[in-house]
Amino acid sequence: MSVDNSDGTEEPGWDVDPEDEQGVAVLAALARQLKAWRESAGMRAAEFGVAIQYGEDLVRKVEAGKRIPRPEYLDRADEVLDARGKISAMKADLEQVRYPKKVRDLKNREAKAVEIGTYNNHNIYGLLQTEEYTRALFRTWRPTYAPNEMERMVSGRMARQSIFERSPAPALSFVQEEVTLRRPIGGTMVLRRQLEHLLEVIELPNIEFQVMPTLREDHAGMLGLIELLKFGDGSAVGRAEGAFHGRPVSDPKQLQILELRYGIIRAQALTPRESRAFIEELLGET
Repeated sequence: MSVDNSDGTEEPGWDVDPEDEQGVAVLAALARQLKAWRESAGMRAAEFGVAIQYGEDLVRKVEAGKRIPRPEYLDRADEVLDARGKISAMKADLEQVRYPKKVRDLKNREAKAVEIGTYNNHNIYGLLQTEEYTRALFRTWRPTYAPNEMERMVSGRMARQSIFERSPAPALSFVQEEVTLRRPIGGTMVLRRQLEHLLEVIELPNIEFQVMPTLREDHAGMLGLIELLKFGDGSAVGRAEGAFHGRPVSDPKQLQILELRYGIIRAQALTPRESRAFIEELLGET
């Protein structure tokens, strides 16, 4: 969170990315409606800010389309302006832009996928992370995130995990490099709770989880991360470090290369049963 310097109160919300055209357009429409509701009620921005317990500066930024408010901002505005749910209903529009565009695009692709496969060699894959592990991981990035942007990124990553509630459930496979399960991002207790979380998640019947041991002479994943998403219409998209400049690809010939590499990685890794035993042993050592 940041601080509203006009009165010292917290200013919840996120800055708008000017390059996110969809987000800018949605937020501009939301801002116009909020300002119209306030003015119709005959309230000044400062008075309205006091009523909803936020600073005047934040109110003006939201109504100018320069700040993305949190959902509770809309709930308080709805109550104060007696909108009878009409302002709170705008949270559906807010949901479209509250996360960075890159995160929204990934979440949308994952929501449509019927099969996802990933190999990860730097950190535990986002869908498998606990919130505290995610926050600790983002703190290691340079340049550092501003506090409000950090919370936005964490929230966005956690929102992606709604994929585990989908029905029918997609087929998910994950291969994690051994080092990602040993590196104590955030400290020993954060890692311990992360490993405990992993043991719970990989029990889901639609998940195959494998560990790639460090002691492997042959390793098809030395070029880095791989992501493969397949969709119900037969199309697919993939991305890999060290291939096709790291850009997402959907050409069948390029996807075939990524699928071949991923298939070899899975064959070289521990089996799902061996991987679970590995995590249990590692947890006992942590």
